Formats: sequence, C-alpha cells, structure tokens
Amino acid sequence: MQVTETLNEGLKRGYTMKLSAKELDDKVMDKLKEAQPDVEMKGFRKGKVPLPLLKKQFGERVMGEAMQEAVDGAMSQHFEEKGERPAAEPAVKMVNEDWKPGDDVEVEMTYEALPDIPEVDLSKVKAEKLVVKAGDAEVDEALQNLASSAQDFKDRKKGTKAKDGDQVTIDFVGRVDGEAFEGGSAEDYPLTLGSNSFIPGFEEQLVGVKVDEEKVVKVSFPEEYQAPHLAGKDAEFTCTVKAVKEPVAAEIDDALAEKFGAESLDALKEQIAERLEAEYAGAARAVMKRGILDQLDGLVSFELPPSMVEAEANQIAHQLWHEENPDVEGHDHPEIEPTDEHKTLAERRVRLGLLLADLGQKAEVQVTDQEMTQAVMEQARQYPGQEREFFEFVQKNPQMRQQLRAPIFEDKVIDHIASEAKITEKEVSKDKLEKEVEKLED
Repeated sequence: MQVTETLNEGLKRGYTMKLSAKELDDKVMDKLKEAQPDVEMKGFRKGKVPLPLLKKQFGERVMGEAMQEAVDGAMSQHFEEKGERPAAEPAVKMVNEDWKPGDDVEVEMTYEALPDIPEVDLSKVKAEKLVVKAGDAEVDEALQNLASSAQDFKDRKKGTKAKDGDQVTIDFVGRVDGEAFEGGSAEDYPLTLGSNSFIPGFEEQLVGVKVDEEKVVKVSFPEEYQAPHLAGKDAEFTCTVKAVKEPVAAEIDDALAEKFGAESLDALKEQIAERLEAEYAGAARAVMKRGILDQLDGLVSFELPPSMVEAEANQIAHQLWHEENPDVEGHDHPEIEPTDEHKTLAERRVRLGLLLADLGQKAEVQVTDQEMTQAVMEQARQYPGQEREFFEFVQKNPQMRQQLRAPIFEDKVIDHIASEAKITEKEVSKDKLEKEVEKLED
C-alpha cells in the first residue's frame, strides 16, 4: 500500500494510503484460496469449488475483509516505522466515497501523535513525607467518639417529659378502621425518638410523654408501604409509656472494648492508635504525592496533544458545573464552555498523565492480576447482593477495567519516583497535617 504524508504540523499528522485495485484483488484471491479446501457447494466435492465461482459467491464479503485488513496492516506498519503512537484512535475515512469494484482504494488517516517525553532526573525531585504519631490525646478523642456511638440509656426522673433523642419503652396496639391489625402491636418496645424507625409522624407525637401516660398516636401509612393492605390507610396506635430514658455515652472500660471486638481497653487503645496512624499515613502520602507532582510539573515541558487537553478541559468544566448545580442529575443543561483556568488545569493533568505513563513504562511498572482482583472486590462492596453481576460487568467492559487499573498504576509509579527522589520525613502535629490536606483542594 502506498502511503503519502499530507499533514505534519506540531503533533498533528495526516496521510493518504492507496491500495491499487490489483493489490486488492490479489488479497481477495489469496483469502479465497486459503478458504477453498474447506468450502462445500452443491455440485462440487469439498475443496473443489472453482475460484471464479467462489469469487462470484463470496467475493464482495471477502473484499470488505481484505480491504479492512490492508488498512489495519498499513496503519500498524506506519506506526512501527515512524516510532509514533496516536494520542487517540486515528480518524480513518475513504477518500473516493463513490468507490466501486475495480477502482483503487484511497483512505485518509489523521491523528495526533503522542509527544516525545524528555528524560527526567528523578534524583532532583524533593518532597516531604509528613509523619504524625497517634498520641494519648488523639486516642482518647477517638475513644470518646466510640463511646458516644455506643450510647446507653438511663431512666429519667419520674415525671420528666420525653425529649427528642430519648428512648421510650412502650406497649402499643395499632388499629385501622377500629380493628387491630396483624403486626401492629407490641409490648416493652424500646423506641428512640428521632430515629425515624417508625411510620412518619409517629415518633414526633411521643415527644413530651411521661411514664404511665397513655397516648393515642394518629398516622397515615405511606402510599408505597410494603404491606399493600395498609398502604395509604389512616391508623391509630394506643401507646402506654412504661419508661423514659435519656441517652448517655457508654463507659470507657473493658466492656466497651468487648463491644468493638477487643479483649481489653488497652487492646482497643492499641487498635485505635494503629488505625489512626494508618489514616495519618494515607493523608501524608496524598500530601507527598502532590509535592512530587508539583516538582515534576516544573521539571518538564513538552508539546501536548490539543485534543487531549480539550477533552480534559471539557470534563473539568462539566464536573465543576455539576458540583455547583447538584440538583441537575442528567445532561439536559446549557453547553458548558471551559474557562482559561479549566484549560490550564487540563494542561497540567495531561502533561503529568503522559509523564507518569512514560516513567511507568520505562520502569516496567505492572499492575498484577491480584491487584486488579482486589480493586474489583473493593468496588463490588458498593453493590451488596449484586457482587457477581458487577464482576461480570467488569470482565466484559475494557473501559471499566482501565478505570480501575489507572489509579493503581499511578500509585505504583509514584512509589517508583519516591524511591529515586530525595524524600525527607518530618514529624508534625495532626492539626498541621489536616491543614496540608485542606490545601490539596485548592
């Protein structure tokens, strides 16, 4: 196939590829000869169907396959000889749209080439790795939060009115049209007011009740209630209040530790310290990563594929618009034009993305099957009861696999860079780390 360059401006490339009618016909005949031994046709023994008859019967379909293979082969050879990689799928179209059998085939191919990435001396990269220790104050604060989440209730002084957040113990009987209904009665039921665990409007009417008081609660079952025979019906619940209790934080002791699966309070404190330091380490890594990326961004400069920058700027603008307009869930909104700020951020992302990909390739960074499986499992947890369907979806969706693979690859490249760079550890307070994390959103 004859290839002629038509465009070479910056990273933009254009070529015409011409396949003569004879070359195409030769390819068709080669494919027919290859298939001939397996062809059966009425009136002929297997493998003995004449080529002219095969061409008449299958030539048009085989010609399309031969044409596609010729174009694909020419493109592969072109990229191998040029040593180039396209930034996106090349645009390919027929030049002679009125083509008919017997004509030469002329195809136009255009694309943007990925730029040559300059070598980077990673030893020039400097970044800080912040270290935060989980001290007694941090562990005690976490313990207090655990105690609050594991709250108990204690009886209020007799005669005290129930408040929102209190727990009331009640006997109740529910009636619809004056008749008690199945599942509408209970004894010694502990109900936390404000928990929204009962029918809408039920708990609010119990605020202010006292021990030994009888209260008739009037509510309407929702139209979409799970029991069809009650859906939309008005109901009355006769409630007898047997206890009013106020919430109190659980005692910080071995009993609290056992509630959270620890053998003792000291063991729980150790677990909390380990968890806190793991959280601090994750936050510190994010800060270090930003420092590394900022350094790299200042060390390299190369031409960027315009289409990649444009696509990234549009995505940034679209995402930020939806964050500012959370009520609009779909895409039925005015066209969103990227600003200069969006374009500048897009250029940084594209530049660093291409650089990290190049560094990872040169360092032979690989994402293992085990790492991919772990990533899929973590995502699948977001769809309880549908894990299997999610796994099957990922297996059939290359784009989804790439979305899961990309952050793993990037993190491993950052690890590689950190191993070559000059990283200094600096012990700081929790507050200092939090301030540095807040800066990441700027």
